[in-house]
Amino acid sequence: MRLVVARCQVDYAGRLTAHLPMATRVLMIKADGSVLVHSDGGSYKPLNWMSPPCTLREATTEEGQVEWTVRSRASAKGPEDTLRILIEEVLHDSSHDLGVDPGLQKDGVEKHLQVLLAEQPATLSPGLTLVRREFPTAIGPVDLMCRDTEGRSVAVEIKRRGEIDGVEQLTRYLELLNRDPLLAPVRGIFAAQEIKPQARVLATDRGIACALVDYDALRGVDDPTHRLF
Repeated sequence: MRLVVARCQVDYAGRLTAHLPMATRVLMIKADGSVLVHSDGGSYKPLNWMSPPCTLREATTEEGQVEWTVRSRASAKGPEDTLRILIEEVLHDSSHDLGVDPGLQKDGVEKHLQVLLAEQPATLSPGLTLVRREFPTAIGPVDLMCRDTEGRSVAVEIKRRGEIDGVEQLTRYLELLNRDPLLAPVRGIFAAQEIKPQARVLATDRGIACALVDYDALRGVDDPTHRLF
């Protein structure tokens, strides 16, 4: 991972446009190719970012300022995304090898939910069958990879409490999985014991189904009821 603290201006162009005026920010370039722009307050989320696969090119403007250009691949879903970072002053620049990450250790309830739903995938959607738990991708494992009654791939992300971050996580998985011709088209199901209204709206906007999961029913009832919406 490369970590840069710099005064910079950031402009994004793609499905929409966004502008961050000149200010001191933290720039992260991760080993998986992602580029993230952070501020020192407001939220743990990046102000802007580019998910892999993407390319980063460093150049110098006519005025002598360093400019990073980060480009994603164009897809059937939209045009090429471009993130331009104009650097006025570098305050810190370091690289670190973080090694292999063991992955997120989920709490007992969330992990158990994954096990129970792997045993009973049809409770999420009629006819759904399990292909694999912890399906590997370049950006992390998908909780469940399934197939529907028509043989299409379905990626399931499981949370105890469903929030916007979980929808964003599943969106990244779907974007990557749909580039694989052996899997595409892949649709998503966001499953949780509780789903926040904002997360539900975002999921619906992105064509992701939401499933409310009854943990107690999964553990003790042969035919648990879930609401898919």
